[in-house]
Amino acid sequence: MTSKANTVDDYISELTDERKIIIEKLRNSILNNLPKGFEEGMQYGMIGYFVPHKIYPNGYHCNPKEPLPFMSIASQKNSVNMYHMGLYAKKDVYDWFVTEYSKQFSKKLDIGKSCIRFKNEAAIPFEILEELVQKIAVDEWISIYENTMKK
Repeated sequence: MTSKANTVDDYISELTDERKIIIEKLRNSILNNLPKGFEEGMQYGMIGYFVPHKIYPNGYHCNPKEPLPFMSIASQKNSVNMYHMGLYAKKDVYDWFVTEYSKQFSKKLDIGKSCIRFKNEAAIPFEILEELVQKIAVDEWISIYENTMKK
């Protein structure tokens, strides 16, 4: 489910009351921990966190007009999802996240390469996600991206 909303506030206003609460809490957790340089906005129909063109003018290789994506959150039909490209790009970050999650929750983590799906608000590890958001700075993300793209 992608949104046609142009702003984050418009995106949130489209949600059910229950999902608004969850997305706003997740958004605030991210904004309070997002490393300097990343910006928030709508990207690919989701709330995105990205490296703006003023820092990385090349943009995203798939569409250079788009800023370099890093992370996003979305309300999907059956879950609230967080997409964190660092999980896909840095195995040690992925391993750390999976380990920390399993220490606090007995329920199996629903995770793909960069997508974490939460079907129940009680299973959202806000404190761990706040740490995850801090794990990769803008300069490191650009370096990871460029080194990956050169291969």
